Amino acid sequence: MKKTKTAATGVLAGFLNGIFGSGGGVAAVPLFRKNGLDQKEAQATSLLLMFLLSAVSAGIYLSEGRISVPDAVPYIPGGILGGIAASVLFRKMKPDLLRKIFGGFVTFSAARMLWGVVSEWIF
Repeated sequence: MKKTKTAATGVLAGFLNGIFGSGGGVAAVPLFRKNGLDQKEAQATSLLLMFLLSAVSAGIYLSEGRISVPDAVPYIPGGILGGIAASVLFRKMKPDLLRKIFGGFVTFSAARMLWGVVSEWIF
C-alpha cells in the first residue's frame, strides 16, 4: 500500500509540475507529510523532486521549441541568489513557522488565481 501511495504522490506531483511549472510542490508537500515526513523533510524532498521534474519538463519543452533560453537567462542569477538565501533561512526556521508560511503562500496564490477568474466574469 505504501508503494502505491508513494507512486501516486509522484505521478500527481509530476503531472501538476508539467502543467503548472513546479506547481507539483504545492501538492507534494502535504502528501509527503501524510506519508510520514516532517515539515522540513517534506519541503526539502519536494524541492529535489520539483528540480528533477522541472528538468524533465524543461527538456521536453526545449526539444519542442517552447522555451526561449535567451528570455530565461536574465532571471537565472536572481533565482540562484534567492535559492541560496532561502536555504540559509530554511535551516534556521522552526518547522511550525515554515508550515505556516507555506500555508499562507498557498492560500495567497489560490486567492490570486480565484480573483483572476472572478474578475474576468465581473469586468
